[in-house]
Amino acid sequence: MVFMAEWEKLIPRPRSAFLRVKCLKCGNEQLVFSHAVNKVNCNVCGAELAEPSGGKAIIKGEVVAVFE
Repeated sequence: MVFMAEWEKLIPRPRSAFLRVKCLKCGNEQLVFSHAVNKVNCNVCGAELAEPSGGKAIIKGEVVAVFE
């Protein structure tokens, strides 16, 4: 019998996720990929929400929720 902890070692979990980010200027909420490779701007006011950094994106808004 294989326990759940052993399965978690065998099947790796993804390190990326989708984030619901709230714009600091206008309060609009928008989905952003945690490893975004392009600049992500707010759809309402155009403020920058995420900046690529070669790995995980630098999130410049408030992270409201994480969808793994």
